[in-house]
Amino acid sequence: MLSLALERDAHDGLFPIHITLETEARIVALSGPSGAGKTSILKMIAGLLPPDRGHLSVSGSVLFDSDKGINLPAWKRRIGFVFQDSRLFPHLSVKNNLAYGRFMNGLPRDAAHEAHVIAMLDIQDLLARDTGALSGGEQQRVAIGRALLAKPRLLLLDEPMSSLDDKRKAEIKPYLLRLAAEGVPMIYVSHDADEIAELAGEVVSVDHGRAR
Repeated sequence: MLSLALERDAHDGLFPIHITLETEARIVALSGPSGAGKTSILKMIAGLLPPDRGHLSVSGSVLFDSDKGINLPAWKRRIGFVFQDSRLFPHLSVKNNLAYGRFMNGLPRDAAHEAHVIAMLDIQDLLARDTGALSGGEQQRVAIGRALLAKPRLLLLDEPMSSLDDKRKAEIKPYLLRLAAEGVPMIYVSHDADEIAELAGEVVSVDHGRAR
């Protein structure tokens, strides 16, 4: 169960943001034009952009509640975030980038899960490389892998497959659906209508910071 009502007043040139959502859908898509506020909503959920008021809970765990003074920092929320740009750490190898989320969450290594994700994303041959030597598509695959290996309670995906070819997209989509079916809810941003139709159980339209 994903329950949230988050509001942020206009700050630093950003228009106000308001979203209310109560859903059992495993994958929720945010749709809307560029600049509508979709990424800002994801950042508020992740704890990277502070709301002014509201609440957020995932599967009964309260991550933010302004009335109760609860505001878990981003690193304690166990939320995976895959940005449009990969946001990999340039000083770490691919292997160490993959391990970062697990390490920050204090999780033991799960060798079987790690091997499965690496094989699915076809990044075995990239593990020893520096991230700066990767193509855009390779960087995005590593970013997806890093988020999945952290075993998040909620996964936020901001145009995660925009730089991938059709073959790789076709391999990743069933895994996301299976992951959602196993209990990891997702909020998915995409401009690809077919992608949204294939993945999302619920679609929320965002326009000028308001979701409905």
